[in-house]
Amino acid sequence: MIATDATLTSKGQTTIPKEIRDQLGMKPGDRLTFTLMPDATVVMRVKNKNISDLAGALYKKGRKPVPVEQLSR
Repeated sequence: MIATDATLTSKGQTTIPKEIRDQLGMKPGDRLTFTLMPDATVVMRVKNKNISDLAGALYKKGRKPVPVEQLSR
């Protein structure tokens, strides 16, 4: 577990500490999702995966693969 402190600016902005960005493989342009839990815990998820990263994840032996372009239909 990594625990670090950050400061909130007057504009409501903060910087994600470098060691956390590195551990999560974050890069500029990555999207984040924040979820406020009932106990006031905030869960942050990095949305840096592309649909093409999942290609083959659902492959089942004997079934024909579906091209990524057809997944959005």
